Amino acid sequence: MLRAVEITAELTLPPPREHFHNLHWQRKLDLSLDCFVCERTGRTTRFEYGEERAVCTGDARVEHPAAARVAGFDVTSVQDRLRIRSVVDYWWAPFHDTKRDRPATALTRAPWVRLYLGYHCAESGKEGAFSTQSNMVRPVSTACAHCAAPLAADDRSPGIRLLT
Repeated sequence: MLRAVEITAELTLPPPREHFHNLHWQRKLDLSLDCFVCERTGRTTRFEYGEERAVCTGDARVEHPAAARVAGFDVTSVQDRLRIRSVVDYWWAPFHDTKRDRPATALTRAPWVRLYLGYHCAESGKEGAFSTQSNMVRPVSTACAHCAAPLAADDRSPGIRLLT
């Protein structure tokens, strides 16, 4: 069965300063899914926008292709907010995870997502990156690793919603 998951997130940006960091969502994400290929629940699946398939981390860090992809990736910047909406399509089939002794579900029992961001520090001339994920304790504030200027505040966990 083809399934779709909508992932949304929003960060609060600091007031404009003299040092603009060009904070942006990177076109990749990690999502926990139940994988019918390795028949394991709660597997970390890595996605990159534009790729035809994702990668399931599998057992013991042995990766394999996953029948999944990022179908939509929309970024919006409004005043002091940076938003993302991504839609992930993936194939899912029922199975039983024998190691954990539980059945698979269309959206894993405790789904989580990790979203990646990048920036450019004009002061140092260097690139930087960080991530946010749904299972972090909030609020979280992030500063530039090069000049210590505030980059963003993360007050709400990213949303994960099964569409189909």
